Amino acid sequence: MPNADHNWQGDLLRDLKGPGPAEAPEAPRPAVPPARTEPEPRPAPAPAARSWPGTPAPPPTPDSLPVLDKAMTAVARRPVRGEAVAVRAARAVRRIVSGSAAREVAALTRTAEVLQQPVTTGRQIAVTSIRGGAGKTTVTALLGTTYAHYRQDPVLLVEADPALGSLPLRMGAEALRWTTADLADIAAPQMSLLDITGYLVQLPDNAWLLPGSQGRIGAMVDTVTYERVMVALRRYFGVTVVDCETLPAEVARVALSAAQARVLAAPATLDGVTSTYAVLQWLRALPPHVIEGTVVALSVTTPRPGIDIGAAAERLATTGARVHVLPYDRHLAAGGPLRTELLARPARLAATRLAAEVFELSQKRR
Repeated sequence: MPNADHNWQGDLLRDLKGPGPAEAPEAPRPAVPPARTEPEPRPAPAPAARSWPGTPAPPPTPDSLPVLDKAMTAVARRPVRGEAVAVRAARAVRRIVSGSAAREVAALTRTAEVLQQPVTTGRQIAVTSIRGGAGKTTVTALLGTTYAHYRQDPVLLVEADPALGSLPLRMGAEALRWTTADLADIAAPQMSLLDITGYLVQLPDNAWLLPGSQGRIGAMVDTVTYERVMVALRRYFGVTVVDCETLPAEVARVALSAAQARVLAAPATLDGVTSTYAVLQWLRALPPHVIEGTVVALSVTTPRPGIDIGAAAERLATTGARVHVLPYDRHLAAGGPLRTELLARPARLAATRLAAEVFELSQKRR
């Protein structure tokens, strides 16, 4: 890869972090994301007041609203681990006895190399589904946290499902201020990465979130607003993961056509697999690169699914799409903020492999 790729990423990070002493060579990252600690709370960012030549004055600063109402905090229970202690212990013993640990580490090392490939232009990955409750926001959160962990360039998560979308809650955001519609009227070509991130919600590991709304019904993102925001932000972020509306909404269709890779979230149920198969057949009628750049994330949401998961994955794969199974995980199934240290090992490994294949597909389309 040309040196210009690395210079592009380095310039962005220096713009964000500011000048500092020469950094020592970074030690290799572990193949599996380590336990994540909660970020320290900080006040909502206040963008610097600037007046760019030829651009209108920015709109008034909106109020910062909490993601979770105080009255709802009493409803939430303590987060649970993805699997019980006995299951984790038995799994560890099997790995030692079978001698599969070394092979697993080698496979994860290869996966990490894929995830860390440099990019010349920002990659956009759209996540959608055929109906609500399919797990698309969970898949978006898993992809975003995985890219943010492995990559050195900035990662952006965009919520393009503003009608009470749950991505901010899933990502552990505490308060929201600026939304997609707000930033569409503010972003200007002269703005730096530091200017742009002042309007975003900061997440751990060099990642940011752009919410679609402040949790109010009626806040919508149309195709014109979506396109303006994505065009304006593409050059700042190495990878952008978009939590789209469900199909066949117009914004979702625009996002799918503009993205370099697509993820179709599907629940591991009979009706979920059937409807997803119908959507994949529709995608096959589009230009070949669409189905070739599509991955199905088949999420198992119950301990004992009512279908044959292997047979369902094989059936979906006959359409030409790639299929990845996300195994049942108690932490994911409970909803609420995603904490990677609480995920069961199978779920973390599956999410990492899914993220690597989606990113690799996005690299094939320039």
